[in-house]
Amino acid sequence: MKKDFLSILDVNKTELDEIITGAERLKRQKRAGVPHELLRGMSLAMIFEKSSTRTHISFEVGMHELGGHALFLNAKDLQIGRGEEIRDTARVASRYVSAIMIRAYHHSTIVDLATHATVPVINGLSDHEHPCQLLADILTIKEHFGDTRGLRIAWVGDGNNVCNSLVLSTALTGMEVTVASPKGYEVAPELVSQAQGLGGKVSLAKTPREAVKDAQVIVTDTWISMGDEAEKEKRLCAFHGYTVNDELVKHADPDARVLHCLPAHRGEEITGEVLDGPQSLVWDEAENRLHAQKALLVRLLKK
Repeated sequence: MKKDFLSILDVNKTELDEIITGAERLKRQKRAGVPHELLRGMSLAMIFEKSSTRTHISFEVGMHELGGHALFLNAKDLQIGRGEEIRDTARVASRYVSAIMIRAYHHSTIVDLATHATVPVINGLSDHEHPCQLLADILTIKEHFGDTRGLRIAWVGDGNNVCNSLVLSTALTGMEVTVASPKGYEVAPELVSQAQGLGGKVSLAKTPREAVKDAQVIVTDTWISMGDEAEKEKRLCAFHGYTVNDELVKHADPDARVLHCLPAHRGEEITGEVLDGPQSLVWDEAENRLHAQKALLVRLLKK
């Protein structure tokens, strides 16, 4: 029976550990020049409604390194761009490819695709979650700290899709997440309750300084995601004071590290000094999209 990856909670603790361990192994093999064509003869359809840099490159390169093939499919160039129902695209694509990765505006689109596809479907980003990003983040944190259990994580900024996946991931990783967002942009209460109900540790802070107190990892993201451009000025005003800068980082653990899923807007949600500074793990985090997603693909497709 096929398995999809639409949410970080579509894997359990054991499966997550195996994916991260697999990513570490694949990363070592790549760096050592050891071939690992585990998915030879398989193909991945990549459907993009939204623009992409890291998702596009990492999945395409990843399938190539695994011996398979990836197809870049702009939604505007497909029949869904002119009205074909996503369920019909799902049924047809399933007869051609081994798996489908989709980056969509609405999570409901991805759920609909997965419902009617007969091959695994991967959420490459939606308005609700970005689970592939969390795989890379967990891998990066584990590489640096050795373990995720009990680590204090501060999220500073928009309660968006990446924040949602981070909050839900606490039920799997043992990380303790504190979220600070301005009024009107908070993480959804039902997601916090869901994570807590599954054993995750999530708390809400009134200010960024309160959130980062003693934090070992600070995570942020753009304040203006794709689709939010029309309210740019409103958001810039609302998020005033939420910039991750040197002054804010000083209130975290002295050895704290900073994550950002990119693209970054230097001077808005994060300063260039922090992004490019010695406490940043952002570039390792970006690289780890490749290794984590390769491990996910192997998990979903290798018999």
